[in-house]
Amino acid sequence: MNKYDLAICIPARNEEFLKNTIEDILKNKEAKTEIIAVLDGQWAEPAIPQYPDVNIIYVPEAIGQRAATNLGFRLSNATWFMKVDAHCAFDKGFDRKMIEFMEKVGDDVTAVPIMRNLHAFDWKCYHCGKKWYQDNKPENCDQCGKGDKIRKKMLWEPRRGTHSRSYAFNYEPRFVYFKEYQYREPYITDLKTKGYTESMSLQGSCFMATREKYFDLPLCDETLGNWGGQGIEVACKTWLSGGRVLVNHNTWYAHLFRTKSDFGFPWPASGRDQQKVKKNVRDLFWENKWDKMIHPVSWLVERFMPIPGWTQKDLDELKDKESSKVKG
Repeated sequence: MNKYDLAICIPARNEEFLKNTIEDILKNKEAKTEIIAVLDGQWAEPAIPQYPDVNIIYVPEAIGQRAATNLGFRLSNATWFMKVDAHCAFDKGFDRKMIEFMEKVGDDVTAVPIMRNLHAFDWKCYHCGKKWYQDNKPENCDQCGKGDKIRKKMLWEPRRGTHSRSYAFNYEPRFVYFKEYQYREPYITDLKTKGYTESMSLQGSCFMATREKYFDLPLCDETLGNWGGQGIEVACKTWLSGGRVLVNHNTWYAHLFRTKSDFGFPWPASGRDQQKVKKNVRDLFWENKWDKMIHPVSWLVERFMPIPGWTQKDLDELKDKESSKVKG
């Protein structure tokens, strides 16, 4: 008998907000949920205290996000797996709500909550009270001119008005937001009648699947590269193998976007490596090389057209390429 129903794996490499993420999950979880944080090549700073239901794995030499996630999940026998980034906050009872959702929609689904933007902190001048929204640290206050008491003030709450519910990828492929889909069918009817909607792709900072599907597909293929393209990989493997990617509108998580140098990538993010992953993802799916495909990429594109970054010419060229591969 499994001790846990859900395992949440957090791959982390020199992540400033890992402790906040773990404590937020502990505060808001309502199910039998364990947390597995994989410290990929560096100890956490600040350090993670010992908590019930939390396991910390330290890898002395960095192995990459995909490999770290796989390592964490191999240590769990939970029924469901959820991968999340190390800078996220969560709705109260999000784990219970996602488990109930997965039990309803079936085992062939990869699911995500609604994504919100995380307002993690402000800078505050403790001389005059001036605040700066989640930015690089100011050298001096532009209101009082002093700089010795400018400190980070943690907030850790979702921003108002930011709710992402639909995602896609363009022809490159590159991740794109897909807000246009929210004004079309079947999105509108599904939301009204079912409380969930389909999504062509994923953002990658959070996704949930059964343990069996995670390893069988697999959803984190280490041969594609260390980091990048994960949302496209997970979505394509789910859809093209006969499953569905769904957004559960009954719960949410909030993700911190790395928009400034002070809280950008805490490790070298090589553009060359990202391009390599993009090429590998495209080669795997566009060239029909994945052995578990029962649908071509053009089938998925047609299902959601029109899509930002896709023209009819792009789709026709893809179909011609797919047809030649089948004939060959």
